[in-house]
Formats: sequence, C-alpha cells, structure tokens
Amino acid sequence: RFLAPAIEARLGQRFVIEARPGAAGNIAAAEVARAAPDGYTLLMAATSVLAVNPHIFKNLGFDPLTAFDPITTYSESAPVLFVSAKVPAASLKEFIDYARANPGKLYYGSPGIGSPSHLVSELISQMAGARMTHVPYKGTPPMVQALLANDVQSICTTLGAAMAHVKSGRLRVLASTSRERLPDAPDLPTAREQGFPELTASNWWGLAAPRGTNPRIIERLSAEVRAALADPAARRRITELGMGVLGSTPAEFSSLVKAESARWKAVVERAGIKAE
Repeated sequence: RFLAPAIEARLGQRFVIEARPGAAGNIAAAEVARAAPDGYTLLMAATSVLAVNPHIFKNLGFDPLTAFDPITTYSESAPVLFVSAKVPAASLKEFIDYARANPGKLYYGSPGIGSPSHLVSELISQMAGARMTHVPYKGTPPMVQALLANDVQSICTTLGAAMAHVKSGRLRVLASTSRERLPDAPDLPTAREQGFPELTASNWWGLAAPRGTNPRIIERLSAEVRAALADPAARRRITELGMGVLGSTPAEFSSLVKAESARWKAVVERAGIKAE
C-alpha cells in the first residue's frame, strides 16, 4: 500500500489493492493465475507464494514458475536469530555447536508451517545436523512468548518482533540473515560475517502478472514501480517498516524465483515439510 500513491501518479490511473487472504497466499495467487493477461490484474507475492508453497501444498492448481510473468521485486525483510537466555551461546557458531552437541533435544518455533521463520530455522537445524524439532504457533506473539518461557530454544523472526526482550536481558540475538548489517542493529553481525554465508536469506515481495502478458506491459510496469521505489517518501516508508528496498528487472526477478524455488525445495524435502 505504501507504493500505491507513487505508482498511481506515474501511471495516471488508480492502483487498487484487494486482499484475498487464505491458504498461505494460494487463494490470491490462483485468482491472478486465472485472470486475463492484460496487465490490469497483478499479484503481490512473497517468497512463500512463488518459491515455497509449491513444495509443501498438494494440488495448487497452478505452477508459480509457469503461471506468472515476474515484474519486479520491491522490498525484503531478513529473519534474525533469537535464542532463549538459557541457551549457552553468544554467537551463531556457538549455537550451532550447542545444537550439534544436543541432537534431538532443542526446539524452534515459527508462526506457521512453510513461513520464512520456519524455513530459516530448519536450515539452521540442517546445517548443524541437530534434528531440532519444529513447533508451529498461530502467529508471531505466541511464538515469542514460547521463547521467553524456554518452551522453544530459538526462533527466526523480524528484528522488531523480539528486540525489546534482548534489551531487557530475557533473550539473546545472535545473527541476522541479511547480506549486510541491519541499519537498526548495526552491532549485530550477519551470518555471513560469522562464517555461514549459506544462511544468507530474506523474505522478499514482488509483483507478477498472469503468464502471457504482453512483454511491453511487463517492462512498463517494472520501470514505473522501480521509479516509484526511488521516491524518497516511498523509500522512507519501507525502511520505517523495517524492510529493505529492492527493485529488480523482470529477468532478474525471474532468476530469483527459480533460484529460491530450488533452494527451498531442497530444505523442504530434506525435512519432509508438508502443509497440514
């Protein structure tokens, strides 16, 4: 919604956002996949919709890799690793070593199966060879409360979701999965800095159109959205929400979706993750 005014001004027509909640974004995606490829119906999709859901849901009715023409990415958010204060680890390496030394004994929480939080935590578990157990919660607040109670020993979530508890000493924050240090936490090292580049990850959002949309329409929409992202007010709003500003070409976005789909498919298959 923070981009709508800037896009409307550039296109000279209304940019209406309609919510289609349910099934982890699959309902909205299916509707757009069936829409006429005329450039007037677009999908605002996150990583899970285009790169994860196909691997955990049966019978989606569409394949994100063939049902959509990517337009551009516009923002991203990198998960951050928090651990219980009872966990004897002050760095990512120490946490992985601790998990490896206690296989099957640690639990990690997430706000739902197949969420970025779930997949990044599972990736840590697989990196450690620790067989950590996933505990899904109904949203982020109960997940954070479970960590505070040490019902789970770690979570991966946004910086703002739990940072207040780090300042109070009830939790520790060990790493961000961002490519560079987060502006709001300049003292927090990234996983890459700590020797784990394979843990670099983000939850990105982008726009896509039904497959078969005229390439000139795709290029025009991509150019206008990227121009809107250059607007200081739009960029400020995105960063105020704790997210990073993106802005890719259609070809770059297409490559990203393919690479992320392959990456998370491997994590999902190794863990045997299925939507309930």
